[in-house]
Amino acid sequence: MLQKSQFKLFQLIIIVLAFSSISYSQNLMIPKSLEKPAYLKAGDTIAIVAPAGILKDQEPITQAVKLVESWGLNVVLGKHLFGTNFHFSGTENERIEDFQSALDAKNVKAIWCGRGGYGTVRIIDGLDFTEFKKHPKWIIGYSDITVLHSHVHNLGFETLHAIMPINMKVEERDRIKTVKTFKKAIFGKDINYKIPTSNYNKIGEAKGQLVGGNLAILQSLLGSVSSINTKGKILFIEEIGEYLYSIDRMMYALKRSDYFKECNGLIIGDISNIKDNSTPFGQTFEEIILEATKEYNFPILFGFPAGHEDINKAIFLGREIEMKVRKQKSTVTFSD
Repeated sequence: MLQKSQFKLFQLIIIVLAFSSISYSQNLMIPKSLEKPAYLKAGDTIAIVAPAGILKDQEPITQAVKLVESWGLNVVLGKHLFGTNFHFSGTENERIEDFQSALDAKNVKAIWCGRGGYGTVRIIDGLDFTEFKKHPKWIIGYSDITVLHSHVHNLGFETLHAIMPINMKVEERDRIKTVKTFKKAIFGKDINYKIPTSNYNKIGEAKGQLVGGNLAILQSLLGSVSSINTKGKILFIEEIGEYLYSIDRMMYALKRSDYFKECNGLIIGDISNIKDNSTPFGQTFEEIILEATKEYNFPILFGFPAGHEDINKAIFLGREIEMKVRKQKSTVTFSD
C-alpha cells in the first residue's frame, strides 16, 4: 500500500506526464490552412542558394538567371553558391550563412535551391526562421529539399516542389513543359493536372493538404521535429536510384510510423532508375507500394510527372488538393 508521500509523488508524475503529452501533441498540430507566401510579380527578387550538393557546372545557373530575369524578376546569388567542400557546396557554416541571409532579406520573395543531392539535413537545425515567419517567402526545390519542405510545413507555411536551376540542362522540349508550370505557380496562376491511367492505380477520390517529397528523405526525418504528420492529408512521394529492397524497407518504415494509417490518399511521382540486386527482389516498385498499403482504403495515383525525370511539374506542398483517380484519366486539382 502506497504511503501518503509516495502517493503524492505518484500524482505529481502523472500530472507531469499528462502536460508533457499535451505539449507534444500541440507541437504536432499544424493549422488546417497553411499560410501562402505572396506570389511573385515583376520587380521581385529571387535568391539562388545551394544548401546541399556541390554545383560543379555554372552554366545551368546562368541559364536559370536569364530565364527568371526574362519574366521581370531580379536575382541575387548566394555568396557561397559555387563553394566546394568535398561533396557539399561549402561548409555547414557557409551554407547556413547563405540560406539565413536569404531567409532574413526582406527584399527576397523566393528562395530557389540550386540543386539537391545531399546535405540539407546537416544545416536545418542551424537555421533561424524567426524573420521568415514574419515575412514568409517561397522555398523552391525538390529531392533533398524535402527536408526544408517538411520543416517549413511544420511551421505552418506552403512551399513549392518544382524545377531547380541545375535542371536547366534538360532537353529544351521537356524543359519548356516543366518551366511553364513553374512560372504559373510562382506568379499565382492555377495549376491543375490530368494524369493518364495506370493499371496499378487504386480508384477513388480524396481531399486534403498535399505533403511529402523524396521517399528516402521522408524516412530519414522520422522521429525528428521536421517529420510531418500525414493525418487527413494526401502524401506525395518520388525517388531515384534506389534498390527495390530499399524502396520496400522505406515504405515499411513509414508504415510502422503510422504514415499511412490516417492518410487520405497517396500520389506516386517519378520512381526513377530503380535497381535490382543479383538475387531478384520479386516485385516491381508499384507492387511494393501496393502491398505496403493494401489494408488502407485510400486512392492511389501512379505516374504523376514530378520528381527526377525531365518533365517535373510544379506542385504546392501544404496546399489543399482534390484527387480523383479514375479508370481513364485522373485529376489533381489545387485549391485557390
